[in-house]
Amino acid sequence: MRLVIFTEPQQGASHDDLLRVAKAAEDGGYDGFFRSDHYVKMGDGSGLPGPTDAWITLAALAVQTSRIRLGTLVSSATFRLPGPLAIAVAQVDQMSGGRVEFGLGGGWFENEHTAYGIPFPPLGERFDRLEEQLEIITGLWETPAGATYDYTGKHYQLVDSPALPKPAQSPRPPVIVGGHGKKRTPALAARYATEFNVPFSKIEDIPAQYDRVRAASDAIGRSDHPTFSAAAVLCVGRDDAEITRRAAAIGREADEMRTNGGIVGTPAEAADTIRRYAEAGASRLFLQVLDLSDLDHLDLVAAEVAPQL
Repeated sequence: MRLVIFTEPQQGASHDDLLRVAKAAEDGGYDGFFRSDHYVKMGDGSGLPGPTDAWITLAALAVQTSRIRLGTLVSSATFRLPGPLAIAVAQVDQMSGGRVEFGLGGGWFENEHTAYGIPFPPLGERFDRLEEQLEIITGLWETPAGATYDYTGKHYQLVDSPALPKPAQSPRPPVIVGGHGKKRTPALAARYATEFNVPFSKIEDIPAQYDRVRAASDAIGRSDHPTFSAAAVLCVGRDDAEITRRAAAIGREADEMRTNGGIVGTPAEAADTIRRYAEAGASRLFLQVLDLSDLDHLDLVAAEVAPQL
């Protein structure tokens, strides 16, 4: 099981905060540092100092770190045009020496769209745009050097694109698709994804979604199914008092998080829970860390949970 630190900067984080967490994750031996791609906070809290752009953050971290994988879980297809997004991600991949992973979804949080003047089409159109963006972005990256790329879709048209720059990873960075949809989401994952992620679900509900992706892959003749991952909130402590303190710091209760699929408890309990994710079929786990000031939390998991896996 590979462990990734997953942050939600829209809840309140400066770049310096994210850099400290990314460096702690790298020093602790984690597989990756990922961030959400949102522009408005959710729930309580001030969200100060305000939103940061996901790909600007990752561009900076690309040259401020040396080993750790970097990516989004997930960028929204409503936020950016596919051509410029393909350029940005390829550039960050080059800057990082080939450490980028590209997560893309359809977008769901209407408030951030209205707050910043971003169009928010109906669900069906968001899925249509997501599908076209996945085809365009992967198509641009995979076009041989010296050749051009054309695309004619309902929402996007590209004519005689030089399909540059190329990412450092060949033929392209890993693509992550995720979600709980039962039809279109597995179909998109089967066609485009290197990895399929099920976020914030009860462990017992996860295998059925993985099975849908396997079935969709088989239906199009794809034998190398996507790898599978999951995301869960992290709250680990050396004893009950520390667990309770960490839960309170993020406005949650330990028992509630346990019920809803969090990685909660002592290091031994956390390791047991992570093993259950592995038994469900996940080979990578995104650990949602919400208190970015608590670097001891990351150190504890690296020192006392990871060695048990």
